[in-house]
Amino acid sequence: MSDDLPTAGRFDGHDHLLPVRVYYEDTDFTGLVYHANYVRYFERGRSDFLRAIGVGHSDLLEDESPLAFVVADMNLRFIKPARIDDALVVRTVYETVKGVRLIIRQSVERAGEVLCRAEVTAVCIHLDGRPRRPSKGLIEKVTPWLASTAQAG
Repeated sequence: MSDDLPTAGRFDGHDHLLPVRVYYEDTDFTGLVYHANYVRYFERGRSDFLRAIGVGHSDLLEDESPLAFVVADMNLRFIKPARIDDALVVRTVYETVKGVRLIIRQSVERAGEVLCRAEVTAVCIHLDGRPRRPSKGLIEKVTPWLASTAQAG
C-alpha cells in the first residue's frame, strides 16, 4: 500500500474530520474563499465520511440494485471568511436516516472556529432519478455512525 494515497479524514466520536487547504484556485479576487467553494468542501466531507466507513460511491453504482445520492436541500450560514493558505477542517455529522433522506450537519472550521455551517438533506435515488430507500448494506454501515445513535453521557 502506498503512502501517497489521499486521506479520507478521521473520526472524533460520530464527527468526521477532513483537513483541507485553501489554494489560490479556491479564492476570489479579494483573496477570500469564493462562497461556492464551501459547497465543494462540504461535498468532500460527506463523500469521505462514507468512504471512511466503507461506502464508496463506485461500490454503490456497482451493487445489484445501484443507488446514488442527490442533495435535496442545503442551508448555508457564512460566518467568517477563509483565506488563501488557511488549513481548514470540514466537520461532518450524519444525523439520521428518515425514509429516503439522510440528514447531515456540517461545518468548515479554522483552528476550532466555525467559518461556515451547512444543514444538508441528501436523498437516495435509483439511477433514473426516482427516490428509493437506502439498501440494507448501506443502512448497516451508516447506522453505527449516526449522531442519533450516540449515547448521552
